[in-house]
Amino acid sequence: MNIAFMTVSLPIDEETFQEIQQLSQFVKEIDRCAYAKALNLSLLKKAFSRGFCILAYDENTNALVACITAVDKIGLDTYEWSMLVDPMYRDAGIDETFLSLLSKAFKERRAMGELVALHANDLYGRKILKKYGYTYSFSESTFEAEAEMAEMHHSAYIRPFNELTDLEPLIEIYREAFGDLREESLELIALNKNGPGRVIWVAEMDGEVAGTITTVQEELNQWITSLAVHPRHRRKGIATALLHWAKDFAYRSGIKRVLLDVEMENEEALSVYQKAGFHMSNQLDFYVYGEY
Repeated sequence: MNIAFMTVSLPIDEETFQEIQQLSQFVKEIDRCAYAKALNLSLLKKAFSRGFCILAYDENTNALVACITAVDKIGLDTYEWSMLVDPMYRDAGIDETFLSLLSKAFKERRAMGELVALHANDLYGRKILKKYGYTYSFSESTFEAEAEMAEMHHSAYIRPFNELTDLEPLIEIYREAFGDLREESLELIALNKNGPGRVIWVAEMDGEVAGTITTVQEELNQWITSLAVHPRHRRKGIATALLHWAKDFAYRSGIKRVLLDVEMENEEALSVYQKAGFHMSNQLDFYVYGEY
Protein backbone atom coordinates (compact mmCIF):
# COMPACT_ATOMS: atom_id res chain seq x y z
CA MET A 1 0.00 0.00 0.00
CA ASN A 2 1.62 3.24 -1.19
CA ILE A 3 0.56 6.46 0.53
CA ALA A 4 1.58 9.93 -0.69
CA PHE A 5 1.57 12.85 1.74
CA MET A 6 1.38 16.56 1.10
CA THR A 7 0.98 19.71 3.20
CA VAL A 8 -1.07 22.64 1.89
CA SER A 9 -1.74 26.03 3.46
CA LEU A 10 -5.15 27.52 4.15
CA PRO A 11 -7.33 28.52 2.50
CA ILE A 12 -7.57 25.34 0.42
CA ASP A 13 -9.10 25.12 -3.04
CA GLU A 14 -12.61 23.86 -3.74
CA GLU A 15 -11.46 20.45 -5.02
CA THR A 16 -9.44 19.71 -1.88
CA PHE A 17 -12.28 20.95 0.30
CA GLN A 18 -14.70 18.57 -1.41
CA GLU A 19 -12.29 15.67 -0.88
CA ILE A 20 -12.04 16.37 2.85
CA GLN A 21 -15.78 16.87 3.13
CA GLN A 22 -16.50 13.59 1.36
CA LEU A 23 -13.98 11.72 3.54
CA SER A 24 -15.58 13.24 6.65
CA GLN A 25 -19.04 12.14 5.56
CA PHE A 26 -17.85 8.65 4.62
CA VAL A 27 -16.11 8.05 7.97
CA LYS A 28 -19.08 9.55 9.82
CA GLU A 29 -21.37 6.87 8.34
CA ILE A 30 -19.00 4.13 9.53
CA ASP A 31 -18.06 5.47 12.98
CA ARG A 32 -21.36 7.24 13.73
CA CYS A 33 -19.39 10.36 14.66
CA ALA A 34 -19.81 13.83 13.17
CA TYR A 35 -16.25 14.93 12.39
CA ALA A 36 -16.90 18.23 10.58
CA LYS A 37 -16.77 20.41 13.72
CA ALA A 38 -13.53 18.90 15.02
CA LEU A 39 -11.95 19.39 11.58
CA ASN A 40 -13.08 23.05 11.47
CA LEU A 41 -14.45 22.18 8.05
CA SER A 42 -16.32 25.47 7.67
CA LEU A 43 -13.06 27.46 7.96
CA LEU A 44 -10.81 25.56 5.57
CA LYS A 45 -11.56 27.57 2.43
CA LYS A 46 -12.32 30.95 4.00
CA ALA A 47 -10.09 33.70 2.60
CA PHE A 48 -9.13 34.91 6.10
CA SER A 49 -8.23 31.47 7.52
CA ARG A 50 -4.70 30.73 8.69
CA GLY A 51 -3.33 27.24 9.03
CA PHE A 52 -2.69 24.14 6.97
CA CYS A 53 -3.87 20.66 6.03
CA ILE A 54 -1.81 17.49 5.79
CA LEU A 55 -3.30 15.14 3.20
CA ALA A 56 -2.70 11.42 2.60
CA TYR A 57 -3.60 9.85 -0.76
CA ASP A 58 -3.66 6.22 -1.83
CA GLU A 59 -1.39 6.30 -4.89
CA ASN A 60 -3.21 3.35 -6.47
CA THR A 61 -6.65 4.99 -6.39
CA ASN A 62 -5.70 8.70 -6.01
CA ALA A 63 -8.31 8.85 -3.24
CA LEU A 64 -7.88 10.94 -0.10
CA VAL A 65 -7.71 8.45 2.78
CA ALA A 66 -6.64 10.62 5.71
CA CYS A 67 -6.09 14.24 6.68
CA ILE A 68 -5.05 16.57 9.44
CA THR A 69 -6.54 20.07 9.59
CA ALA A 70 -4.80 22.72 11.72
CA VAL A 71 -6.32 26.17 12.09
CA ASP A 72 -5.00 29.27 13.88
CA LYS A 73 -8.48 30.38 14.93
CA ILE A 74 -7.54 33.48 16.92
CA GLY A 75 -4.44 34.67 15.07
CA LEU A 76 -1.98 34.02 17.92
CA ASP A 77 0.05 31.22 16.27
CA THR A 78 -1.79 28.63 18.38
CA TYR A 79 -3.24 25.85 16.25
CA GLU A 80 -6.32 23.74 16.86
CA TRP A 81 -5.95 20.50 14.94
CA SER A 82 -7.72 17.22 14.36
CA MET A 83 -7.00 14.02 12.43
CA LEU A 84 -9.30 11.86 10.33
CA VAL A 85 -8.34 8.46 8.89
CA ASP A 86 -10.40 6.12 6.72
CA PRO A 87 -10.99 3.00 8.89
CA MET A 88 -9.52 0.75 6.16
CA TYR A 89 -6.18 2.59 6.49
CA ARG A 90 -5.87 2.83 10.27
CA ASP A 91 -3.34 -0.01 10.41
CA ALA A 92 -1.16 1.39 7.63
CA GLY A 93 1.14 3.43 9.89
CA ILE A 94 -0.27 6.74 8.69
CA ASP A 95 -0.35 8.18 12.21
CA GLU A 96 3.45 8.09 12.61
CA THR A 97 4.08 9.98 9.37
CA PHE A 98 1.22 12.38 10.12
CA LEU A 99 2.60 13.38 13.53
CA SER A 100 6.09 13.82 12.09
CA LEU A 101 4.77 16.11 9.32
CA LEU A 102 2.64 17.97 11.85
CA SER A 103 5.66 18.68 14.04
CA LYS A 104 7.59 19.91 11.00
CA ALA A 105 4.74 22.20 9.94
CA PHE A 106 4.49 23.69 13.43
CA LYS A 107 8.22 24.43 13.49
CA GLU A 108 8.11 26.05 10.05
CA ARG A 109 5.25 28.30 11.18
CA ARG A 110 6.82 29.01 14.58
CA ALA A 111 3.72 27.81 16.36
CA MET A 112 3.33 28.99 19.95
CA GLY A 113 0.98 26.19 20.98
CA GLU A 114 -1.37 23.42 19.90
CA LEU A 115 -4.72 22.04 20.97
CA VAL A 116 -6.23 18.82 19.63
CA ALA A 117 -9.98 18.56 19.04
CA LEU A 118 -11.73 15.17 19.06
CA HIS A 119 -15.38 14.25 18.78
CA ALA A 120 -16.39 12.80 22.15
CA ASN A 121 -17.00 9.36 20.54
CA ASP A 122 -13.81 9.24 18.45
CA LEU A 123 -12.26 6.10 19.95
CA TYR A 124 -9.54 5.80 17.29
CA GLY A 125 -8.42 9.39 17.75
CA ARG A 126 -8.24 8.99 21.52
CA LYS A 127 -6.10 5.86 21.10
CA ILE A 128 -3.64 7.68 18.82
CA LEU A 129 -3.33 10.69 21.13
CA LYS A 130 -2.62 8.47 24.12
CA LYS A 131 0.02 6.64 22.08
CA TYR A 132 1.88 9.88 21.38
CA GLY A 133 1.68 11.40 24.84
CA TYR A 134 -1.31 13.74 24.62
CA THR A 135 -3.55 14.18 27.67
CA TYR A 136 -7.13 15.31 28.15
CA SER A 137 -7.62 19.01 28.95
CA PHE A 138 -11.31 19.95 28.78
CA SER A 139 -14.59 19.34 26.95
CA GLU A 140 -16.61 21.86 24.95
CA SER A 141 -20.16 21.43 23.73
CA THR A 142 -22.06 23.11 20.94
CA PHE A 143 -25.48 24.38 21.98
CA GLU A 144 -28.07 25.49 19.46
CA ALA A 145 -31.46 27.17 19.30
CA GLU A 146 -33.91 28.24 16.65
CA ALA A 147 -33.73 31.88 15.59
CA GLU A 148 -36.94 33.57 16.66
CA MET A 149 -38.51 36.96 17.10
CA ALA A 150 -38.10 38.13 20.68
CA GLU A 151 -39.93 40.78 22.66
CA MET A 152 -37.32 42.62 24.68
CA HIS A 153 -38.80 43.29 28.11
CA HIS A 154 -35.47 43.77 29.87
CA SER A 155 -34.46 47.27 30.96
CA ALA A 156 -31.00 46.94 29.35
CA TYR A 157 -30.53 48.85 26.11
CA ILE A 158 -28.72 46.66 23.56
CA ARG A 159 -26.88 48.39 20.71
CA PRO A 160 -23.79 47.96 18.46
CA PHE A 161 -20.36 48.53 20.01
CA ASN A 162 -19.01 52.11 19.72
CA GLU A 163 -15.22 52.11 19.93
CA LEU A 164 -15.05 55.76 20.98
CA THR A 165 -17.19 55.30 24.10
CA ASP A 166 -17.21 51.55 24.78
CA LEU A 167 -13.57 50.46 24.39
CA GLU A 168 -12.42 50.87 28.00
CA PRO A 169 -15.63 49.44 29.52
CA LEU A 170 -15.38 46.43 27.21
CA ILE A 171 -11.74 45.86 28.16
CA GLU A 172 -12.79 45.88 31.82
CA ILE A 173 -15.62 43.41 31.18
CA TYR A 174 -13.28 41.02 29.31
CA ARG A 175 -10.73 41.30 32.13
CA GLU A 176 -13.33 40.53 34.79
CA ALA A 177 -15.04 37.75 32.83
CA PHE A 178 -12.13 36.01 31.11
CA GLY A 179 -9.08 37.17 33.08
CA ASP A 180 -7.63 38.71 29.92
CA LEU A 181 -4.72 41.13 29.95
CA ARG A 182 -5.31 44.49 28.26
CA GLU A 183 -3.38 43.39 25.16
CA GLU A 184 -5.40 40.18 24.94
CA SER A 185 -8.65 42.13 25.26
CA LEU A 186 -7.60 44.50 22.48
CA GLU A 187 -6.79 41.53 20.23
CA LEU A 188 -10.19 39.95 20.95
CA ILE A 189 -12.00 43.23 20.29
CA ALA A 190 -10.11 43.68 17.01
CA LEU A 191 -11.03 40.14 15.94
CA ASN A 192 -14.69 40.57 16.86
CA LYS A 193 -14.90 44.04 15.33
CA ASN A 194 -13.13 43.36 12.05
CA GLY A 195 -13.77 39.67 11.36
CA PRO A 196 -16.12 38.88 8.45
CA GLY A 197 -19.76 38.65 9.55
CA ARG A 198 -18.97 39.69 13.14
CA VAL A 199 -20.87 42.30 15.17
CA ILE A 200 -20.09 43.30 18.76
CA TRP A 201 -23.17 44.26 20.80
CA VAL A 202 -23.20 45.89 24.22
CA ALA A 203 -25.93 46.03 26.84
CA GLU A 204 -26.15 49.43 28.49
CA MET A 205 -27.76 49.65 31.95
CA ASP A 206 -27.84 52.38 34.56
CA GLY A 207 -25.69 54.58 32.33
CA GLU A 208 -22.82 52.13 31.83
CA VAL A 209 -21.87 49.18 29.64
CA ALA A 210 -22.98 46.17 31.66
CA GLY A 211 -22.53 43.27 29.24
CA THR A 212 -21.57 42.24 25.73
CA ILE A 213 -22.04 39.57 23.09
CA THR A 214 -20.63 39.04 19.58
CA THR A 215 -22.67 37.53 16.76
CA VAL A 216 -20.91 35.80 13.87
CA GLN A 217 -22.73 34.98 10.65
CA GLU A 218 -21.36 31.82 9.05
CA GLU A 219 -23.24 30.80 5.91
CA LEU A 220 -26.74 29.74 7.09
CA ASN A 221 -25.86 29.81 10.79
CA GLN A 222 -25.22 32.49 13.36
CA TRP A 223 -22.66 31.81 16.07
CA ILE A 224 -22.47 33.56 19.43
CA THR A 225 -19.17 34.28 21.14
CA SER A 226 -17.62 36.51 23.82
CA LEU A 227 -20.74 36.67 25.99
CA ALA A 228 -19.82 38.44 29.23
CA VAL A 229 -21.46 40.50 31.96
CA HIS A 230 -19.67 42.82 34.38
CA PRO A 231 -19.71 41.45 37.97
CA ARG A 232 -21.63 44.53 39.17
CA HIS A 233 -24.53 43.59 36.90
CA ARG A 234 -24.66 39.82 37.19
CA ARG A 235 -27.85 38.00 38.15
CA LYS A 236 -29.95 40.77 36.62
CA GLY A 237 -30.93 38.77 33.53
CA ILE A 238 -28.55 40.64 31.20
CA ALA A 239 -26.92 37.49 29.77
CA THR A 240 -30.34 36.01 29.00
CA ALA A 241 -31.45 39.28 27.42
CA LEU A 242 -28.34 39.31 25.19
CA LEU A 243 -29.01 35.73 24.09
CA HIS A 244 -32.61 36.55 23.19
CA TRP A 245 -31.36 39.62 21.33
CA ALA A 246 -28.95 37.43 19.33
CA LYS A 247 -31.76 35.01 18.43
CA ASP A 248 -33.93 37.94 17.34
CA PHE A 249 -31.10 39.46 15.29
CA ALA A 250 -30.58 36.11 13.54
CA TYR A 251 -34.32 35.88 12.80
CA ARG A 252 -34.36 39.39 11.32
CA SER A 253 -31.28 38.51 9.25
CA GLY A 254 -32.99 35.50 7.68
CA ILE A 255 -30.94 32.93 9.63
CA LYS A 256 -32.65 29.90 11.13
CA ARG A 257 -30.13 28.50 13.61
CA VAL A 258 -28.09 30.09 16.42
CA LEU A 259 -25.12 28.21 17.88
CA LEU A 260 -22.53 28.68 20.61
CA ASP A 261 -19.73 26.73 22.25
CA VAL A 262 -19.35 26.33 25.99
CA GLU A 263 -17.00 24.38 28.26
CA MET A 264 -18.84 21.56 30.02
CA GLU A 265 -17.28 22.51 33.37
CA ASN A 266 -18.94 25.94 33.22
CA GLU A 267 -22.17 24.98 34.99
CA GLU A 268 -23.33 28.58 35.46
CA ALA A 269 -23.08 29.28 31.72
CA LEU A 270 -24.82 26.00 30.87
CA SER A 271 -27.73 27.01 33.08
CA VAL A 272 -28.00 30.42 31.38
CA TYR A 273 -27.98 28.89 27.88
CA GLN A 274 -30.58 26.28 28.75
CA LYS A 275 -32.79 28.95 30.31
CA ALA A 276 -32.58 30.90 27.05
CA GLY A 277 -33.79 27.87 25.05
CA PHE A 278 -30.50 26.35 23.86
CA HIS A 279 -29.85 22.59 23.84
CA MET A 280 -26.67 20.55 23.35
CA SER A 281 -26.07 19.17 19.85
CA ASN A 282 -22.40 18.12 19.84
CA GLN A 283 -19.42 17.66 22.17
CA LEU A 284 -15.68 17.94 21.49
CA ASP A 285 -12.92 16.83 23.83
CA PHE A 286 -9.64 18.78 23.76
CA TYR A 287 -6.16 17.43 24.40
CA VAL A 288 -2.74 18.97 24.96
CA TYR A 289 0.73 17.52 24.52
CA GLY A 290 2.35 16.18 27.68
CA GLU A 291 1.17 16.63 31.25
CA TYR A 292 -1.70 19.05 31.80
